[in-house]
Amino acid sequence: MSKLPLISTKEFEKLLFQLGFQKVRQKESHAIYGHTDGRYTVLAHHKGRVIFRPLLRQILKQIGLTIQEYQNML
Repeated sequence: MSKLPLISTKEFEKLLFQLGFQKVRQKESHAIYGHTDGRYTVLAHHKGRVIFRPLLRQILKQIGLTIQEYQNML
């Protein structure tokens, strides 16, 4: 299996918007994104940092996206 590409939170936010997610609310650096079908996830916006692989896998599971679908969207 190939390694999961790392991505910044700003780039991942754009991906969430493409999938139909909306920013529900934000408290300090943590933003909550929700979808009309009930899926949601939380992203921590820390400037200059990327989402590491274990957390990225967990977020992909929360939003119902496979690793292959994620790689195709990049």
